[in-house]
Amino acid sequence: MRTIGGLPGTAGLAAAGGGRQYRLALRALVPVSIVYAIFSEHHISGWLAGVVQAAAVVAAGWLMWVFNRSTRQHRLVPSLISGGLLLVAAAFGQWQGFSVAVAMLTFGCALVAIQRMPLAAGVPVAAVALGGYTIANHQTWISSVVTLVGMGLAGCVMRLDAGSRHRLKVQERAARAAEAESAALGERARIARDIHDVLAHSLSAQLVHLEAARLRIEQEEPGPFRDQILERVVAARSMARDGLAETRQALSALRGEMAPLGDYLREVAASDGAEVDVAGTPRPVPTEASQTVRRVVQEALTNVRKHAPGARVHIDLTYGPDELALCVRDSGGGGAAPRELASSGSGYGLLGMRERAELLGGTLEAGPVGDGGKGYSVRLRVPA
Repeated sequence: MRTIGGLPGTAGLAAAGGGRQYRLALRALVPVSIVYAIFSEHHISGWLAGVVQAAAVVAAGWLMWVFNRSTRQHRLVPSLISGGLLLVAAAFGQWQGFSVAVAMLTFGCALVAIQRMPLAAGVPVAAVALGGYTIANHQTWISSVVTLVGMGLAGCVMRLDAGSRHRLKVQERAARAAEAESAALGERARIARDIHDVLAHSLSAQLVHLEAARLRIEQEEPGPFRDQILERVVAARSMARDGLAETRQALSALRGEMAPLGDYLREVAASDGAEVDVAGTPRPVPTEASQTVRRVVQEALTNVRKHAPGARVHIDLTYGPDELALCVRDSGGGGAAPRELASSGSGYGLLGMRERAELLGGTLEAGPVGDGGKGYSVRLRVPA
């Protein structure tokens, strides 16, 4: 059984539920007891006085609700104002002789102040409430000390209990998040295994057969038909190799084993003869953003090979405070600039990459470098 804070999760939830019911019952009992105490002490007679008394009870109840809500939401100014008004109401009730209701109102205000308010504000409020009550009731110094110490200790115990409940809730939320993350990682690992067992093995077998076919075709007599077949087989082998590399990269992403972006860019640049500059402080980035950067680099390099063979390529990656900025630009070559952003031999057109970047809240722009320049650039920005 999963444990939270050293206790079984179900037991912790049951204990939290029981404590919550107890607190709700206590909150309902206190105002009912105060109202009963007020109307049971017949110090006011007559219907007009009764109406005034009922209005005073309603006003005091509203102040109690405001004080309870503001202290629960940790709003200091409303808490101080409503608490001060409650103490004024308690002083008026003491003057009218409602001793039982005043005691409950005063003690409740002091306990809530110590429990929920910052100590720098809660302790003075509780001291004023309890000190005023002891003075107004002409208690001896022994009873005054007992009252102050007892209420202070009760408030501290309630404060510690509230802190424990808050920590328990935080631990339970963290445990649920960790459980969900673990389930997601397990599902991603299962998908990665399925892809590896089916697609990666299939592509590997295709590569073996295509390589065997290439070697067999090269043994035939040269001729137009033989050269055409050989070209198609070599192209198919290249596509299968690229597909296998993409599959392995996707599997690494699913397993959370992707290489850092800087290392990946340097590896890709070394195979294509490109230059790489990484600015900013490298840091782990979300998988979606990392995958988008990798796809865009692959697509941009593919376009260079297709449309500007022999051009110099420069890759700039910048780690910003809250985003990644990528720029892939080439110096231009003998071929024409790409007319269609989606035209690519790898199957990942820049148009699709633009849509992918926009889904992440980023942007992708592609076009000639400068006015009438021969080079071409691809610029990506994604939150990370």
